[in-house]
Amino acid sequence: MDLNQQFGGDLQISATGDLALVDGDNEVQQRILRRLLTNLKAYLWHLDYGAGLAGFVGLPADGAAIQGAVIAQLQLEDGVAKSPNPMVTVTLAPSQVFCDLQYWDAVSSQPKTLSFNAMV
Repeated sequence: MDLNQQFGGDLQISATGDLALVDGDNEVQQRILRRLLTNLKAYLWHLDYGAGLAGFVGLPADGAAIQGAVIAQLQLEDGVAKSPNPMVTVTLAPSQVFCDLQYWDAVSSQPKTLSFNAMV
């Protein structure tokens, strides 16, 4: 279990006033977003953690490079099954990158989806 905190957001409070926890599908998706949106070399003790999607801002749009970075990081996430490989669709728009992910849960082997806007 992890603390319930979406990337860039505040910690959540439970109905009893404690810090809220998250598990299952929500925990895996929270971890995926944290990994993909964390800047490269941002974690001092884990310099290889993170896809650094924000680092693509200001560069010529390269959907294949973004897709490759996302897939490489998904393969490192414990909650994502190692096989079959995750599928990533990157849609480029002015000042935005939309990512649609399909991956398989490492525990249940069930397919899961996650969509998000990587840059604004």
